[in-house]
Amino acid sequence: MTSVILTDGGMGQELVRRSSSEPTPLWSARVLIDEPDLVRDLHAEFIRAGARVITINTYSATPERLAREGAEDLFKPLQKRGIELARQARDEAGDTAIAGCLSPLFGSYAPALTISFEDTLDIYRRIVSEQADGVDLFLCETMASADEARAAVTAASESGKPVWVSWTLADHGAPRLRSGETIADAAGALGDLPVAARLLNCCRPEAIAVALPELIALGGPVGAYANGFTSVEALKHGGTVDVLHARHDLDPQAYADQAIGWVEAGAEIVGGCCEVGPAHIAALRDRLLQAGHQISGVS
Repeated sequence: MTSVILTDGGMGQELVRRSSSEPTPLWSARVLIDEPDLVRDLHAEFIRAGARVITINTYSATPERLAREGAEDLFKPLQKRGIELARQARDEAGDTAIAGCLSPLFGSYAPALTISFEDTLDIYRRIVSEQADGVDLFLCETMASADEARAAVTAASESGKPVWVSWTLADHGAPRLRSGETIADAAGALGDLPVAARLLNCCRPEAIAVALPELIALGGPVGAYANGFTSVEALKHGGTVDVLHARHDLDPQAYADQAIGWVEAGAEIVGGCCEVGPAHIAALRDRLLQAGHQISGVS
C-alpha cells in the first residue's frame, strides 16, 4: 500500500459551465466577485470528493492579464477573495491543504510570450506577497518554459512555504515542455531551489504517461494532473475558453484509469486540471482506495 496525495480538479472550465455569465479573457477571475458562492461551493465539492489539496481560484488574476482588460485595481481584491473562499470551503467541507497559485503570467501554453526574467520574477513576487499568509503551500502550475518555472519557484520559495512546480507538455511527440525544452533541462534550470514535488499538468493524459518515467528518474516526489481537452491549439493570446472542447472519451472512470496508471508508475500526487470535475476526483478516490492506497494530505 502506498500513500497518495489527491488534489482537486479544474476550477475554470467548471465555473464557466456553472456561471450565468459569458466567458471572458479573465476566465474565472471575475466570478470571484460576481458569483463567489459558485467558487466556494465548487471548492467544497472537490473536498467532499476526496481532494486533500485545493488551489485558490486566482489562476487568471495575474497583474498582466488584469491590466490587459483594464482591471488592474482588482489584483489585490481578487487575491484576497480567492483565499477567503477556499478557506470558507475548507471550514464547511473538511480538512484540506490550500495551495497558492502561481500561473503563467500572460496565458496558458504560450512560452513565447515572455518578458525578462527579472521582470517576471518581480511580478511573481507581487503575487506571492498577497498569497503567502493565507496558503499552506505554493503550486507553480502550467509552466510552459524553464525560465517561467524558475522565476515562479524562486518567488514562491522566498515565502518559506513548500513549493510544487508543475510543467505543461506538448500534447504529441517526444516528452517536451511547450517551449520545446526537455524535462531534465527544465528541472536542471531550478538549480538548488527547494522544490517539494515536481509535477506535469494541463496536457493530454497520454502525454503524461509517456513523460512520467523521465520525471520519476529525476528523483523526489512526483505527480500529475491532466486536462480533458481535445486540443488547446484554438486558444489564442487574450482569447476565451469557449473555443476549447472537452473530450468525450474521458469520463470519470476513463480518467481514473489514466491516473491509476500514473500511480502504478510511481506518482505520489494525482488530481485533475481543466475539464476534470468533482465526479472525476471522486472516481479517482474510489479507485485509489480499491487498489489499497492510502489517501493522505500534505505533511
